[in-house]
Amino acid sequence: MEISRQLGLEAETVALDREISAGLIGPPEYATRVHALWAGLTEAHVGAAFDGAPWLARIRDVWAEIRGQGDYCAVVSLSPSFFVERLTGWGAHAAYGSRFPAVPFTEPVDPAGVLSAAAKVRIADRLCEEFGVTRADCVAYGDSLSDKDLFGAVPVSVAVNADRHLTGLATHSYMGMDLWEAYELVRSGR
Repeated sequence: MEISRQLGLEAETVALDREISAGLIGPPEYATRVHALWAGLTEAHVGAAFDGAPWLARIRDVWAEIRGQGDYCAVVSLSPSFFVERLTGWGAHAAYGSRFPAVPFTEPVDPAGVLSAAAKVRIADRLCEEFGVTRADCVAYGDSLSDKDLFGAVPVSVAVNADRHLTGLATHSYMGMDLWEAYELVRSGR
């Protein structure tokens, strides 16, 4: 949404968000259509969108705490990889998003590189192997339908400002704008 805001395309993206939330389109079609909307996207737009996004407070503090305990943190999102990967600069060990072509776009988006709910689980499994942990060691945080499979794969999950798709699936629920507060729900049990 923040990228679309930079391009003056909020209404068009809200309409796409409604379609995907209602199950009328899937992630590959969403990515293809948003890629077309973002035809004029530049690195300056991406940077401004990232800097202006309404991030949860204390993300960096939570990740620093996790790292300090010798644990790992990763982000797996259906958002474009060129946006999500910037979070490694904030302390995430890994960040994966749907593969989009480089900005500015000169190629189409490849639907095979667009992540799905099932892909999030596959990536999490690869990361567990890489980090030397198991699913039983993991806590998942999420907010939408694309997190449903991941919530079913790990023993502890936190629905953060979640939509109706995660109701009743998470072991914990948080409404607010501070990741530390959501982290506190599971921190003492880890």
